Amino acid sequence: MKDMQASLEKLRTSAAEAALVRDLATEPKKRALYTTLADQLSKLADEVERAIEQQRGRAALKERTGSQPEP
Repeated sequence: MKDMQASLEKLRTSAAEAALVRDLATEPKKRALYTTLADQLSKLADEVERAIEQQRGRAALKERTGSQPEP
């Protein structure tokens, strides 16, 4: 779980850096490229965050019931 949290933080940081480069870019093509990159990194971070939440939910269910939930 800690490695997923670290990955989430890296993705969020990378998305913010891409957005910063986008905001500083003067060329339209470069601005478009970094807009796409920032958007994709944000989407990936959202997916990792959902996966973390699902794992936490499964772990909590397992703790309460004493059994392994189905994937």
